[in-house]
Amino acid sequence: MNPELRDKLADAGRILASEGQGDYILGHVTVRLPEDPTRMLMKPASIGLEEMTRDAIITVDIEGEKVAGHMPRHIEVFIHTEVMRARPEVQAVVHTHAPYAVAFGALSRPLQSVSHDGVYFAAGLPVFTETTDLIVNQQLGKAVARTLAKHDAMLLRNHGIVTVGRSLEEAVFLAVHLEKACKIQLLVESCGGAKAVTDREEAIAKKKRQAYEGRYQQEFAYLARRGRAGR
Repeated sequence: MNPELRDKLADAGRILASEGQGDYILGHVTVRLPEDPTRMLMKPASIGLEEMTRDAIITVDIEGEKVAGHMPRHIEVFIHTEVMRARPEVQAVVHTHAPYAVAFGALSRPLQSVSHDGVYFAAGLPVFTETTDLIVNQQLGKAVARTLAKHDAMLLRNHGIVTVGRSLEEAVFLAVHLEKACKIQLLVESCGGAKAVTDREEAIAKKKRQAYEGRYQQEFAYLARRGRAGR
């Protein structure tokens, strides 16, 4: 049953929605089952990210088949399964239609380190361009995984974002900060573009100082508390 992991996945959905990444009933997040890495808990289709509950969450296998749960499965399950198949160290995957990231991706410009948020992606931010449609089969899922490669975040052109983590907290952290980085750069672009940007060497050093598992867990816990306080 994994009640604690299910509750954490539900918290992840509420955090993403509260950070502006909800898109009605679209968007999804998964986390591997620790006792069976070929299966994962997943937000079901037909409800919003913020509506997830312990009992609503479904279980899918590495082939994308639903193996437990009463609610329907998202047709884009293959984003999650094929990334996890290609990256055994990945424990969680987030896919949302984060609006600022979608808008920024349409510019076809590199993401710059114009804020602390941008430095988390200083090593590169791949862009998937094979289709702007939904990722509805294993072939497309494998293509997404190939584009992601060893990176932990990517843009799907005119579609959304994918972030991954060695923990659920890391995947959510990267989704939240990728959207913020895109928002800040869009603000800069609207004023003519950045005149001052953190150089790559310093950006990588800043990332090492600011991006670590303890930080992911602390921020996740804060955002979950903030969400509960607002209800």
